[in-house]
Amino acid sequence: MTLENLLAIRQLQAHSAEPIQLRKLLDAARRNLADARFDQISSDNRFDAGYKCVMQCAMVGLWARGYRTSSSQPGHHQTAIQCLIHTMGVSKDDIIVLDALRRQRNLTDYEGDPVSGATLKACIDHAADLLLHTEQWLHAHYPEVFAL
Repeated sequence: MTLENLLAIRQLQAHSAEPIQLRKLLDAARRNLADARFDQISSDNRFDAGYKCVMQCAMVGLWARGYRTSSSQPGHHQTAIQCLIHTMGVSKDDIIVLDALRRQRNLTDYEGDPVSGATLKACIDHAADLLLHTEQWLHAHYPEVFAL
């Protein structure tokens, strides 16, 4: 499914973001990744911070391309993650892992399932990789974000 198709079925909305807004969201993703690496807080909260980094990177890609998720629609986190292939060229294999982290986030938030050490490490590692990918993609396609 394309971004235009998702817009047509109202999973996405048109959105115009200025470079400063992209920069602020990128900076928030950096802060969340730093928080996820801070081992003085619980694994659940570190996982949540790592997952927020993933979502913020996904939103940067959507915003830069002129879209945002329809948060009033169910599955907007899933939509944002699955759009990474279209917005920033993230590989399908990486999207599968990021979607598994989304499902773990739901289990943690809504059912109280604890986060294992291996899952926390995977979340932090994949969030760091996606953040680096996002920064490189922005430098290549939207360098004005870094001119601020």
